[in-house]
Amino acid sequence: MLYPEKFGINLFFFFSEKIRISQKWAVFFTSVFLVSVPVFFQAPMVRQLPWLSLAMTGFWFWLSLKLLKDRDTHIWGDLLLGFTWSWFTGSIYWGWLRQEPLLHLPVEAICVPFALWCLAHKREMIGNCFYLGSLLGTAVTDGYFYITGLIPYWRRLMIVEPDMALEVFQDALTQVITSWGIIWIFVLVGILLLFGLVPLQSRKLYFWAFGAAVLSTILVDSIFLLAACLA
Repeated sequence: MLYPEKFGINLFFFFSEKIRISQKWAVFFTSVFLVSVPVFFQAPMVRQLPWLSLAMTGFWFWLSLKLLKDRDTHIWGDLLLGFTWSWFTGSIYWGWLRQEPLLHLPVEAICVPFALWCLAHKREMIGNCFYLGSLLGTAVTDGYFYITGLIPYWRRLMIVEPDMALEVFQDALTQVITSWGIIWIFVLVGILLLFGLVPLQSRKLYFWAFGAAVLSTILVDSIFLLAACLA
């Protein structure tokens, strides 16, 4: 016989598990959104209005703190805080330093010491894991540029007029579609899949934020590659 109190406990755990599952996927898709969409929103803005992009960091930071204070929105404030670090470092690099690829990763990694400190003290785990996952994806993408000799095209793309960008993309594509370029696509995609899918085996939300940020790199890079192929 199932007693009422036991039925209530079982029902509580059932709905708790469902909520946990929905939270994991909500964190996953929100992380994908925060990596993918801003690439196409922030990128054009930061070239024309770098100070506005940098100033928006303050808004994201304020909003994340506001969300963190409320128990119902704490998760999203946590995640948004990690996004704030990515937005801040991206604004600095793409606003003023984009012509030098060597500075890309160091600038994007400015907030790593703070993120690691937070993780060591178990604070804002979701957002900081998101930031580190996004940074790992950036490092892999940059690595591909170095390995396949695309850095000169990066520099050219940053200084040419917009109407000349198509020609640079097409020239760079000739490097990508070589056997060397294709081999390294498979190697680095494999690395991203490893670091992206393994964390999803955990029930911890911060692992899902990390995995989603890493996997989003594949999505963003694929869109750019497709655009170059169709150009």
